Amino acid sequence: MVYKSFRINFIIRIIVLSATIFLLFYLVAQKSLYFTASLTFIAIIYQVYEIIRYVEKTNRLLKNFLESIRYSDFTRNFQVQGLGSSFDKLQESFNAVITDFQKIRAEKEEHYFYLQTVIQHIGISLIAFHRDGKVEMINNASKKLFQISNLKMIQDLKSFSPDLVNSLLSLKHGENTLIKVNDNDDILQLAVYATEFKINNRQVILVSIKNIQYELEEQEIESWQKLIRVLTHEIMNSITPISSLSTTLTTILDDFGENNTNRFEEQDLETLNEVKMALETIHKRSSGLLHFVDTYRNLTKIPKPNFSIFQVQKLFDNIHRLMEEEIKRNGIECEISINPESIELSADEQLIEQVLINLIKNSIHAVEHTENPKIELKAYMNTRGRISIQVNDNGQGIIKEVLDKVFIPFFTTKPKGSGIGLSLSKQILRLHGGTITAHSVPDERTSFTLTF
Repeated sequence: MVYKSFRINFIIRIIVLSATIFLLFYLVAQKSLYFTASLTFIAIIYQVYEIIRYVEKTNRLLKNFLESIRYSDFTRNFQVQGLGSSFDKLQESFNAVITDFQKIRAEKEEHYFYLQTVIQHIGISLIAFHRDGKVEMINNASKKLFQISNLKMIQDLKSFSPDLVNSLLSLKHGENTLIKVNDNDDILQLAVYATEFKINNRQVILVSIKNIQYELEEQEIESWQKLIRVLTHEIMNSITPISSLSTTLTTILDDFGENNTNRFEEQDLETLNEVKMALETIHKRSSGLLHFVDTYRNLTKIPKPNFSIFQVQKLFDNIHRLMEEEIKRNGIECEISINPESIELSADEQLIEQVLINLIKNSIHAVEHTENPKIELKAYMNTRGRISIQVNDNGQGIIKEVLDKVFIPFFTTKPKGSGIGLSLSKQILRLHGGTITAHSVPDERTSFTLTF
């Protein structure tokens, strides 16, 4: 029989137990019913056990409830029906607490997944790790930057850049640094900022890493352009009247000399001719300087790219036709490779053609005194999934001290060079959202890489 009240059930069990105990005493007093008395004693022990177990049911219920909280197991429902109104309220309280915990846990999980989505979606590389180098979190931007699928220890990045590993492990809270990394054909300028905090007795370092190579190049080019504008403006303002006045004075002296030839002595005529020659020299040099300045003004007047989609194979064919005669005349072996052959580029075809022609002419000049001269023009998808075009040669190469300066305006190693070809090329690539880099091993190999 199932009673609806814990209290009534408990009282009935006590009454039954008491009756059984009296029965035991009665049987013992008879002195002849020992077997029945033994069975009665066993029944008493069983009834005591059942009463204790029945009373401790609330303790077991409370223990299960606390274990649910301890182990974050909020899937249980506590059923204590049929034991009275007080137990019904206990059940309601237990289940209400469990429901509240479920809501809190769901909110925390939603918040966690929201933050994870934001962290993984953000374009800046983020890494959280311990002082010993153990990585707690790495986002997709970091995996893309380092070309990895997972990272367990910061030390595993040594193959990418030992300097970066040393900096990450030594950076303190609030510090930042700039690290240059040569990654195959790419030059990366990594700006690293560190924040340190404590979570559950764990010291965690969170670093943000951003490649600012493009921004640095853009600032550098803009600075050069501003300087060139100022210099060309001032020089043009000063030289133009000098050139004009020298021309005017030369004309006046010519007319004066023709009209007064008979009046001058031989010495005066010589002096007059010297003055004319001096004025002609001034005019010639000022005109040359004006032409020089006008040439460098091109650095600030690059047209905006007219983007179109075209096959790289077509671009290479056009360049090969234009340069074929000069290449053959210099006895140069030319090799062209495209992988995959179907690569298409979104760019201004004429501007990119101009850049490649300039690079090939530089290579032709570089291999003038090289045995078995060779120039290679290749296009491929680099490790970061970006289209790259490369011009290689086996010429004299560029020493390291000079390599860092080849893209600076006016800098040249050629006797008759202007120093604007590579600078123009760099600006053209910048307008395409790309970069141009140079690598060289003197007397072995020199490579200029255009990355889009």
